[in-house]
Amino acid sequence: MFTHSRDILLTPIEYLKGVGPLKGDLLRKELNIHTFGDMLSHYPFRYMDRSSFTKIKDIPEEGATVQLIGKITYSEVTGNGKGRRLVATFKDGSGGMDLVWFQGIVGIERMIERGGHFLVYGKASRFNGFWNITHPEVDAIENSELDSFPSFQPVYSSTEKLKAKWLSGRLYVKLVQQLFNSIQAKDVVDMLPLKIINAFHLCSRYEAIRQIHFPESEQQLQQAIYRLKFEELFLHQINICKLKLNHQYVKGFVFEKVGEVFNTFYKHHLPFELTNDQKKVLKEIRQNTQTGSQMNRLLQGDVGSGKTIVALLCMLLAIDNGFQACLMAPTEILASQHYVSIKALLCEMNIEIGFLSGKTKAKERKIILESLQKGDLKILIGTHALIEDKVIFNNLGLSIIDEQHRFGVAQRAKLWQKNTLPPHILVMTATPIPRTLAMTSYGDLDVSIIKELPPGRKPITTVHRSEIYRAKVMDFIKHEIALGRQIYIVYPLIEESEKLDYENLYAGYEQVKQFFPDHTYHIAMVHGKQTQDEREHNMRSFINGQAHILVATTVIEVGVNVPNASVMVIESAERFGLSQMHQLRGRVGRGADKSYCILLTGSKLSQIGKERMHTMVTETSGFAISEKDLALRGPGELDGVRQSGAADLKIADIIKDVALMATTRQVAIEILQQDPYLDRAEYIPLKTWLTSRKQQEIWSRIS
Repeated sequence: MFTHSRDILLTPIEYLKGVGPLKGDLLRKELNIHTFGDMLSHYPFRYMDRSSFTKIKDIPEEGATVQLIGKITYSEVTGNGKGRRLVATFKDGSGGMDLVWFQGIVGIERMIERGGHFLVYGKASRFNGFWNITHPEVDAIENSELDSFPSFQPVYSSTEKLKAKWLSGRLYVKLVQQLFNSIQAKDVVDMLPLKIINAFHLCSRYEAIRQIHFPESEQQLQQAIYRLKFEELFLHQINICKLKLNHQYVKGFVFEKVGEVFNTFYKHHLPFELTNDQKKVLKEIRQNTQTGSQMNRLLQGDVGSGKTIVALLCMLLAIDNGFQACLMAPTEILASQHYVSIKALLCEMNIEIGFLSGKTKAKERKIILESLQKGDLKILIGTHALIEDKVIFNNLGLSIIDEQHRFGVAQRAKLWQKNTLPPHILVMTATPIPRTLAMTSYGDLDVSIIKELPPGRKPITTVHRSEIYRAKVMDFIKHEIALGRQIYIVYPLIEESEKLDYENLYAGYEQVKQFFPDHTYHIAMVHGKQTQDEREHNMRSFINGQAHILVATTVIEVGVNVPNASVMVIESAERFGLSQMHQLRGRVGRGADKSYCILLTGSKLSQIGKERMHTMVTETSGFAISEKDLALRGPGELDGVRQSGAADLKIADIIKDVALMATTRQVAIEILQQDPYLDRAEYIPLKTWLTSRKQQEIWSRIS
C-alpha cells in the first residue's frame, strides 16, 4: 500500500472520477482497494499486445492462447442450475467459433447487447470439430480504436462480481489512466535510500509505478518490475529483521548453569547417544537462555529426528535453574504420548510431572494446580488447557509448543502471561520449512534444524501403485497383519469438498471390510466428525494393538506413535501435497520391523501428479520434499506453514526471486547494523513507513 506518500494517495477510491460509491464499495470488497494508492499497487498480471491478432482460420492448435477481433452475431442462455451457460457466436471474417460462459452471465449479456466489435482473448479448444473458448476475456472496442492499439495493454485481475457491474478490465485501465492524470512524481515518496537506488541501478519509484501500468518498451517494463520486486522484498526484510533486532531487548530469565538434574539424566538415563544435530541445537538453546533476553526459537526437524528428547533436556535445564517448564500439544493423544514417553524417560529420577487436558477430572485437576502453584510440580504437559487462567505456575521459565501452527496466536500469547517476565519459548514442528519461507515468514525467529535421524532408524520403502493393483496391495496388507503388524489407510480430507470426502471415507471403509471381514479382522475408523470420545476410543484401540487396521482422514498426520504399525496406505495420493504425504509416511518406521508407504492413485495422473509420486518414491529428506512442494504448489497452499508475509507479496515470487530476496535481506541487515534505529536523514521515509505500518501478527511479539 502507498500509505506513506502524499495525502492524494490516501484519498478514498470512490472520489476517483468514474468510480463513485457503488464501484468504490465493490473495489474495496473484491480487490481490497480502498485508496488511490491501493489502486496504483494493484499491478497488472500480464500484458496484451493489442496490435497483434490471430484469425480464427489461423488458430495453430488446440490449447493455443489467442487474441481475436470481430463481432458477436448471436447469443443465448441455455441449461438450468449448474448447467446454465451463455453461448455466443463470434465471427471475424475468416471463420466462426463459440464463446461460452458459466459465470458472470448477466454482465456479459449486457456487454454483448451493445453490439459493435469485440476483442476476445483466451485458450482455444475444439468441440465436435468446431473452435470454442470457455470464459474468454472480452472487451467492447470503439470503431475509432480499430486502427490504433497499444503494444502493451495491461490486464488486471478481477472478479465475476466486478465484471457483472461493468467493471471490466478495459474500464479498470481507464480508471488507472484517470488516476495518473491526477498525480505527479512528487506525490510518490521513495522509501529506498538513495545509496541503494544508485548501488543497484534502480529507477525511481514513480517511474516504476508508471511503467508497470503503462510500459513504453519491454526494457522499461523489466526495469520497473525489478525495482518494485527489490522494494517489496527489501521492505519485507527490513521489517522482520528490525523486529528480530528489537526482540534482543525483550528481557528474559537467565539460565546460568547446567546442573545436577541435567547431568544426571544425560550421563545415566539418556537411552541413546545424541546426534550431532541434536547436540548443536542444545548448544544454541543454551547460548540463548544465558543472555538475559527472552529466547524465541523455532526447532524444525524431520519426522523421527528426535525433537522430543531435545525438548526434555531443555526442560531439565530450566529445572536446574529453579524454573518450571511446560509442553503444550494440539491434541489429547499427542499430549498424552509426550507425557507417557517423558515420564518413562524420567522414571528413575525424582521429578514431579503432571498432565492436564480438558478431560482431566476435577479432583485430579485440583491436585495438579495446587502442586503447580506451590512449585512442586516441575513439568506440566498438556493441551490448550495449559493456558487457562486457573493454571498458575510458581515460576515458569520455559514453554515448549509442539506443532505450533495448530494453535491460534491468542492462545500462544497467553503463555507469555504465566510469569512476571515472559518465559523462554521453543516452538517445534515436524513440517520442514523451505529455505525461502525461512527467510520470509520465519525470518524474525532464531531457527534450529535437526536433519540427522537417530542411528538404527530404518528407511521406509515407498511405492506408487495405481487402482488396478488394489487387490495385490490388500494381499500384501494381509501378509503384514499375519506377521503381527498393523496398518494405516488414510483418505484425503479437503474442506472445500468435505461432504464428498466423508462419503469417500465411508465408502473406502466398507471396501476395506470386504477385503478384511469383521470375523477375522478388527478395523477402527477415525475422522474429524466423530465426537472426541469416539475418536479417541478408536485411536486407542489401534495404539493398544486391538485394531489391525486404522482407516482415517489426516487427523493422524502428526504425533501418533505406534511402533507396531508397518504399512501406511495413502488413498487418492494425487490429492495430497508432498509435505503432507511425507508427514503421513512418518507414522510408520518407528519400530524394529521393515516399514512401507504405498501411494494409491487413479490410473490417469497429471504431470504434476506424476512428479509428486516420483518425488515421494525417490526422496526421503523432508527438507528436500518441502522445497519441491513449495515449487509445485506455491506458498499459499503449503500445509502446516505460517504464511503471513510470504504468500501476500504483490509482485515478487519467493521461489523465482529467492536470490533477490537474499540480496535484499543482506542489505537490510547491513543498514540495521550501521543504524539500528534508522535515525539518519536518508532513512526517515523508511522509518516512517515502518512506524506507521499496521503491526502484523509476527512471532517476535507473540510466539
